[in-house]
Amino acid sequence: MPETLTVALWALNVGHPLAGLEDFVTLVETRMAEAAGQGADLLVLPEYVCEPWLWFAPRPLGRPAELEWLAARAEEALPRLAPLAARHGLALLAGALPVRQPDARPGRPRHRNRAHLFLPDGRVVTQDKLCLLPLEANPEGYWIEPGDTVRIVRWRGLRLVIAVCLDVELPALAARLAARAPDLILVPSMTERRSGFARVFGCARARAVELMTTVCAVGCLGTAGHPNARPNVGGAAAYLPCEEGLGTTGVAAELAPADRGDGPGPLLIARDLPVGRIRALRAAGAEAWPGAWSADHVAIEEV
Repeated sequence: MPETLTVALWALNVGHPLAGLEDFVTLVETRMAEAAGQGADLLVLPEYVCEPWLWFAPRPLGRPAELEWLAARAEEALPRLAPLAARHGLALLAGALPVRQPDARPGRPRHRNRAHLFLPDGRVVTQDKLCLLPLEANPEGYWIEPGDTVRIVRWRGLRLVIAVCLDVELPALAARLAARAPDLILVPSMTERRSGFARVFGCARARAVELMTTVCAVGCLGTAGHPNARPNVGGAAAYLPCEEGLGTTGVAAELAPADRGDGPGPLLIARDLPVGRIRALRAAGAEAWPGAWSADHVAIEEV
């Protein structure tokens, strides 16, 4: 396992105009090259990374039709993104986006909100969002089916987990993960308001303490040029446990939240995240971490 890891977090500016999928794939590859040039091991994109595709989407477009259109474009985009990890020698978490479910039955949701992790060795690992927002679960909105499995990815000796946006806000999920000792949690997110940003990133920071691990979160910012487009407030951060030997504050790198940006959006390089040191602290020497502690044995009384 490496002692350190450098992660590039791209706060994608949805307000940057795109003429088609070719523009998007070219933009991602440019960022891959930039991240690799700065020594990154991994590039992370936000949730609903397809939102800027609305720049070239049909008009008008109802909510269910929007999801169908985005999922169809995802089927074109994902095979073009897959080779970039090997080409540039770094892993790519290509955000999360809607994908069609081939086994969907009548009267059931036909899509999932799915993250795609492309690894330089050719592996592709997916992670479905587990807990949905009202728009995602609404039959008159997106009507997405939640996932039911968390994948722990073994990569370069690390145990990596992807928690899509709202999933990182769930302590119940974190409690399930504690015994598996993840080394890195990646959080692709999309939030419309600063309150949403504060929830996702505040909980990501808490998970770093709770699980004695590294958590990297990134979100979109800006608004696409389409009547269906939603505003986005986003930023990026890498969080660590709050330990004397790790800088004390728990913040390794951070971009402040913003609702607009220049060009394709800022790239935060979180350098030399001490994954090896944190793994050692999980075994012994942490200031206060009690291990994979469970409250199952604790009684609750009303008095």
